[in-house]
Amino acid sequence: MSKVRQVVAFALVLLLPACASFQTAGQVQAGRRALLVNDPEAALPYFLEAAKRDPDYVYISEDFREGVWTYVGRTQYATKRYQDARQSLERALANDRDDNLARLYYGLTLVRLGDSTRGLKEIESAMQGIHDWLEYMERTRPFQAFWDPLREIRKTIENDLDKTPGKDLGRENLIADAEWLGNKMETEIEKVRQDERRQYERDFDRRRGPSVGIGIGF
Repeated sequence: MSKVRQVVAFALVLLLPACASFQTAGQVQAGRRALLVNDPEAALPYFLEAAKRDPDYVYISEDFREGVWTYVGRTQYATKRYQDARQSLERALANDRDDNLARLYYGLTLVRLGDSTRGLKEIESAMQGIHDWLEYMERTRPFQAFWDPLREIRKTIENDLDKTPGKDLGRENLIADAEWLGNKMETEIEKVRQDERRQYERDFDRRRGPSVGIGIGF
């Protein structure tokens, strides 16, 4: 093999995985866009294709992590494919036990499949995990309170997990709040990304300083 062919072959070895990763990220983003407009049927094929390309892919945005199998499972849940959702979410949790959205939807799926006792425990565990993560983000980034700035998410979770004697939230209300929480966290990711981008642009403008120009008026 000539040196030129060797260089080309080596470049392809480096380039092909990068292209595959880029394609997977594009599929996940397309699926997320469909989810954000409440179209899980349109979202599911994108997530399935992404999981097929890279079953270990993790979407990371502003310190938040969500595995591709979580997206597959939660979308299967939203389209009432509960048995498929259970398998996908079990795979998501096998990859990352701390994926709280996977645990949230796993609990919801168990409830839909008739295992309410275990499902509700998983839901409560996931809610507590999300609450603790949001608290951690606020403590560690006190000057960038982008996540849940009005504490709407945390207040809802606190109300749901309130164990005051005599208080009974009710199974259906907890399920409804859990479904709301899953969707809310996805929209929160977008809000945080936008806040981060605006903050970056403001910081960039300050570093650049005032511009100086000469204008001619007539």
